Amino acid sequence: MFRGYASNGFHKEVLVLFKGMKGLDIMPNCYTFPIVLKACMNVNGVAEGGQVHCFVIKGGFRANHFVGTMLIEMYSGWRFVGEAYKVFGETVERNVVVWTLMIKGFVSNRDIVSARRLFELAPDRDIVLWNIMVSGYIELGDMVEARKLFVKMPNKDVMSWNTMLNGYGNNGDMEACKMLFEEMPEHNVFSWNSLIGGYAHNKCFSEVLDTFKRMLLAGKVTANDATLVTVLSACTKLGALELGKWVHAYAENHGYRHNIYIGNALIDMYAKCGMIDSALDVFNHMNERDLISWNTIIGGLAAHGRGAEALSVFSQMKDSGEKPDIITFVGILCACTHLGLVKEGYSYFHSMIEDYSITPHIEHYGCMVDLLARAGFLNQAMDFIKKMPMKPDAVIWAALLGACRVHKNIELAEVALERLNEFEPDNPGNYVILSNIYSEFGRWKDVARLKVAMRDTGFKKIPASSLIEVDDRVVEFYSLDERHSETEQIYTTLKGLSKLLKLSKHLPDCQELAIES
Repeated sequence: MFRGYASNGFHKEVLVLFKGMKGLDIMPNCYTFPIVLKACMNVNGVAEGGQVHCFVIKGGFRANHFVGTMLIEMYSGWRFVGEAYKVFGETVERNVVVWTLMIKGFVSNRDIVSARRLFELAPDRDIVLWNIMVSGYIELGDMVEARKLFVKMPNKDVMSWNTMLNGYGNNGDMEACKMLFEEMPEHNVFSWNSLIGGYAHNKCFSEVLDTFKRMLLAGKVTANDATLVTVLSACTKLGALELGKWVHAYAENHGYRHNIYIGNALIDMYAKCGMIDSALDVFNHMNERDLISWNTIIGGLAAHGRGAEALSVFSQMKDSGEKPDIITFVGILCACTHLGLVKEGYSYFHSMIEDYSITPHIEHYGCMVDLLARAGFLNQAMDFIKKMPMKPDAVIWAALLGACRVHKNIELAEVALERLNEFEPDNPGNYVILSNIYSEFGRWKDVARLKVAMRDTGFKKIPASSLIEVDDRVVEFYSLDERHSETEQIYTTLKGLSKLLKLSKHLPDCQELAIES
């Protein structure tokens, strides 16, 4: 009965059954207690766990290594490592599992000194114990000591190498990660994932794609869902739509058509690469959806200005029984902003608090300020800012400043710029916006004053860059960039396009550049 309940996840029922067993004066044995203690751990029943431990002592099972093992695991999981160590000291038959659990307990509680001391005393150290000890140093960011221990490790398996790969990647040393990868005698899919994941963790997205292509060319392993999610995320960051489409086809051909994680990554990729209809198609064909699925499509629709559809999907979400969270309401409020639905925005904002007990974050206040400001209710937006329970950030003041330009409100624009300078004193872009407002009103002295103020910061506006996918590679370029090997042909083509624009009587709006000229 105990094992049946436990194997089906009915942990509370295990405790009820144990209580009934005690009431009938039936004595548990050494196989009963581990199941009951595991149930205590799974329901976070600290008090119940202590009571069962007392029963263990009274029943004379203190020295039993089956019971002791579970007690050590239970106490370590609750961060009562002192209690776990007492049990370890009372355990007579300490096999490698007992030593491993106790050392893992110290590692989990970041007591690497005690873990290492016990590790050195362990009479039998298998590969699992070595990997746990190495992981302990990695989690503390001590890659030097982790490497020393790794070098000493006998009979390293591929998981040992992967542990070190993850360590270097997570601690930002991708050069060491790559070198170690090349040293490895063999690679499995987790090895490739460690290298790819390391590049992604350190925002080296082009390297993510290059490594993925190299993995496919090697032909020894097949990408799994973790690989594909990471690669799709890199495609999203780089705007590599064509490669993203290829990964989509690869996923479907390798049995991942209905994988929820890949589905979510595809929705995000298509939405952020401008293919919102493709994102919707993926969403509509998902057999299973989670909160991330709903949030991603709602946010994508809102970002594409399709607010009505975003609100419609939100209604479907509620009908499906999925409970919205803070991210959902950011998307919903953005949708209201694009539609100019001020009244509805207020309604959703209050519903978030009253119906879902969600405390608004600064992102939600920012959305409301943006909604009011874009709709022209600048004074209400300012009042909303003043009533916020937290200090407004640069994003909120920037939203107000941008709206002031659209609605030509100089007084509030000056206030917004003053507040923005507290957060971003070296950002000349903020001066550009206010300067454009001044120029629209013909206040050229103020334009000149801002021009001097911007130069006095000592910073120049950082040039924007663009990414374009060419011949299965992503190329980055800046304005007046001359780094590309085919620069001459590129600028010749650009001049030709400029002539065609002039012939069609299209003139660019150069007002944004006025302050920097």
